[in-house]
Amino acid sequence: MKKITLLFVCWLSLLSHAQKRYIAVIHGGAGTILKKDMPPELEQQYKEKLKEALYKAYEKLQQGRTAVEAVESAIVILEDSPLFNAGKGAVFTNDGRNELDASIMYGKDKTAGAIAGVTTIKNPIKAAIAVMQKSEHVMLIGKGAEQFAKIQKLEIVNPKYFWTKHRWDALQKVKKAELQVNQPNASNQQYPVYYQIDKKFGTVGCVALDKDGNLAAGTSTGGMTNKRYGRVGDSPIIGAGTYADKNIGVSGTGWGEFYIRTSAARTVAAKYEYQNKDVKTATQEVMSEIENMGGDGGLIALDRNGNMAMTFNTEGMYRGAITNNGEIEVEIYK
Repeated sequence: MKKITLLFVCWLSLLSHAQKRYIAVIHGGAGTILKKDMPPELEQQYKEKLKEALYKAYEKLQQGRTAVEAVESAIVILEDSPLFNAGKGAVFTNDGRNELDASIMYGKDKTAGAIAGVTTIKNPIKAAIAVMQKSEHVMLIGKGAEQFAKIQKLEIVNPKYFWTKHRWDALQKVKKAELQVNQPNASNQQYPVYYQIDKKFGTVGCVALDKDGNLAAGTSTGGMTNKRYGRVGDSPIIGAGTYADKNIGVSGTGWGEFYIRTSAARTVAAKYEYQNKDVKTATQEVMSEIENMGGDGGLIALDRNGNMAMTFNTEGMYRGAITNNGEIEVEIYK
């Protein structure tokens, strides 16, 4: 009798897990994130902020709002926090500036918007959404994107708003290290100094599934510490760092050059649609390709049936998901 009861309980547990339907998934960056190096109070701050973002997305979805609105609300929470490399917590370029990128895609009709290299837009994800909804373009960059944001009455801030001590100190650390090693030239495949001393990717992203069955994916970042020459990574590039269609939504975080070269987000969607791969298998295969090429990071994905994946090949990734019943899962380490 005990054996039968135990089997019944196990069956119920498996059935319950199988019936979970996720409606929002987020990430806050991947990299060398080790529990032994994380003060407990800081770990708690990360977890609480991830939960706040998930709750905000959940609230929108429960109100019957669109997946785009849910993605926006979650990413704004993360952009406004100095904990993440997006918005307020953006890293510094080589010349001591904060250059921000973001993108959004709506799976319902494959509309998309993106901005890159902006320095005065408080919430880049809002600007990306404005590009998608209120212009005939997909991507705007630099001063033009900022001019457009002003016309759309988005909040514009002094660039000093983005200054944070821990990001400034990280830039000085990298610059100091540059004096001690040879910087690779453009054709050299060696790791740049930043990856040698501080492998963290704080890009944020969210994928949401609304009550109409539509998906949206968004990504926002400050890029790479010490980046030069107007470098732009995968985050604002549709198909690389962000993608959504009627089947699946995807957002990435990691070494952007490799996500661009593999068309990472779109490749996940293609594996799902054309090879009938589930979300976990599709993201794992793409991350394996990125790793084999020398890159690292993570991917989150959510399909139209509420199945999700949070895949990464680093020591950790700030990540979380919420079900249609409001059940939250938040993790940091492997």
